This record gives sequence, structure tokens and C-alpha cells, in this order.
Amino acid sequence: MDIIYLNDLRIETIIGIYDWEREVKQVVSLDLEMATDIAKAAASDDIEDTLNYKAVAKRLISFVGESNFQLVETLAERITDIVLNEFNVPWLRLNLNKQGAVRGARGVGVIIERGAKPDL
Repeated sequence: MDIIYLNDLRIETIIGIYDWEREVKQVVSLDLEMATDIAKAAASDDIEDTLNYKAVAKRLISFVGESNFQLVETLAERITDIVLNEFNVPWLRLNLNKQGAVRGARGVGVIIERGAKPDL
């Protein structure tokens, strides 16, 4: 299995359960690992033969930036649905970090893994 990844993709969004969180954008940071087979792209040297991480990033920046969920769990599930279904990714691991949510902690969030790891 090959993995294409995005690390520390920072996006401002409305996220949280408290009144003040519903009025001010906060930064969430995304780390994604996405299963793919890079052999065809490596042979052709053509972007059309691979998972375009820039296209994934642009889609997530747009979606997350316009979202207004209360829970990071909900946001994480929606992100994984987009990547799995719109980009034909069979497996992914997402680390969603909501920095500054707990005093004294660098960040809090969720790590989820969805899909089936293929034998590539």
C-alpha cells in the first residue's frame, strides 16, 4: 500500500458547543494519510494518474471553511466521507486537531480511520 499524505492543513472554521465558539472562527489542523497506488503515476509522470493532494486540500479548505459543526467528531466524519467518496480513496486516517480547546494542552481532537487498507 502506498500513502499520499497532507500534514498540518490549517483551516479556519466555526466549531464548538459554547456560545462564544459559535461566533468566532477557530483553526483546526488536519493530518491525512490516504491509501493509493502510485505505480501508474510514477511510470507516467502524469498528475491524472495519481491522487491529486492539491485537489483534496482545496476541497477540504472549502468545505471546512464553510462548515459550522458543534463537534469535531461530526466534522471528522464529514471530511472522511468527502475523501473516500469524491476522491476514490479506499482507506484513510485523519487526525483532526482543535488547538487551544483545553487550557494547558497544545491540542485536542480525534483520530479516525475509515475504509479498508488495500494490499497494493
